[in-house]
Amino acid sequence: MENSYFVHPSAIIDEGAKIGDGSKIWHFSHIMSGCEIGENCNIGQNVVISPEVKLGKNVKVQNNVSIFTGVVCEDDVFLGPSMVFTNVNNPRSAVVRRNQYVKTNVGKGATIGANATVVCGHNIGEYAFIGAGAVVTKDIPPYALVIGNPAKQTGWMSEYGHKLKFDANGIAVCPESKQEYSLTGNKVRRVK
Repeated sequence: MENSYFVHPSAIIDEGAKIGDGSKIWHFSHIMSGCEIGENCNIGQNVVISPEVKLGKNVKVQNNVSIFTGVVCEDDVFLGPSMVFTNVNNPRSAVVRRNQYVKTNVGKGATIGANATVVCGHNIGEYAFIGAGAVVTKDIPPYALVIGNPAKQTGWMSEYGHKLKFDANGIAVCPESKQEYSLTGNKVRRVK
């Protein structure tokens, strides 16, 4: 039976990995047993996806990313080149902590920029935007824009990836999609 997804000949797919229809796995990547990759994902070059990792539909993983056990990425997540997830808070070479992996959830539509680091146990809200090189050391709310080390919030982003400018009534409009957003009590929501 022919695969319903593409795998470059240099990639390694372990038995027991689940890969959704239409997904593409590129050069020198290793997909380990027990992970789940949703439909229409794009896995760049030199990517490692560990056991028990779950990627939703349409997740884009750029080159040189390792996604370790404990990470879940919901639909439409973007992981920039060479970004990093951790899964143990206090790693030591001589101390085995395989049963102590800490979970991290990346919400629907979130973006994590190139060379950013997400310290385990800190969840990324839906449509949050983590700037390039940022170091995430706490939970990030939905639609938040964070930059720096440690990552600090500097604004809010639309679902199309534009910085939102709220008026005196707490309303902002995405310049590309024309979707409207409301800011109330330091929480953003899209107005349906």
